[in-house]
Amino acid sequence: MAMHRLDGKVAVITGGARGLGKAVATALVDRGAKVMIGDLLDEQGTQTVNELNARVGGSKVAAYLHTNVVSYKDNVTLFQQAEKEFGGVDIVHLNAGIIGGSKMAFSPLDDEQDEKVMMVNTIGVMKGTKVALLHLAKRGGGVIVCTSSVAGFHVDPELLAYNASKHALIGWVRSFTMMPAVCNVRINAVCPHVMLTDMVTNEPVSEASLAIQKTLPPTSVESAVNAVLQLIDDPSANRKTLMALPGGIIREEPSLRLPAEATNEALRKELAKTIPARVQRYKEELADAMNRYFKSRL
Repeated sequence: MAMHRLDGKVAVITGGARGLGKAVATALVDRGAKVMIGDLLDEQGTQTVNELNARVGGSKVAAYLHTNVVSYKDNVTLFQQAEKEFGGVDIVHLNAGIIGGSKMAFSPLDDEQDEKVMMVNTIGVMKGTKVALLHLAKRGGGVIVCTSSVAGFHVDPELLAYNASKHALIGWVRSFTMMPAVCNVRINAVCPHVMLTDMVTNEPVSEASLAIQKTLPPTSVESAVNAVLQLIDDPSANRKTLMALPGGIIREEPSLRLPAEATNEALRKELAKTIPARVQRYKEELADAMNRYFKSRL
């Protein structure tokens, strides 16, 4: 695929210490961008940043910060640090995610354990998106790519919470219809099929699941990176959900249309008439939110 240069651009990547996040960080640095990585894996995160800086001869093009994505405070600190280190934020890859604790149908009734997958995979992305929107709007626009999964469309019967978290994330991304008009920010999702990253291979599974895993045609990390780059590069991409599939195939999974019985031409026309007013209301809400956010951090 053609390489679009990203000189002068700054990216924030959560879950960037290893796996897909690290691979995306590497691709962005190779295109001339600077990257701010947030993760809980401090040793691996520091090593990744050192490798990225060495990749360009020792110049500082990458930095790391310990980040728990379920915390607004940590998200805010990560984005503020990106501005401090590199001057602003243009690209955001909300990639942090977990699998553990997904098999919960008959697990103990434990609030913290049962909420963990949803908190990281869904709530963490929602919080990251809200903070990212403010920083990207300040910059004049940008792009957010959230990491969902093919499990956001097709379920693994053993990964109940994981399936739910990724389905919810698809709904979140597809809801941002008006953001390009409001603040010049595009929001999309990359949805990889099974990639044999550390997160997957280190996860305890049943013998049956292991046998299935061994026969699955895996998706390469390179394919998922290419999907992320497509979403970054394409100025028309908004609310897109790109699947990264085995064999290097990248394919959009389009939104379902509203059933014909639930709509009509009059309703469609009425909804279209409300868009300018809704965009204006969002712009006013954004201005208020930016005033609150940035004033409180002077």
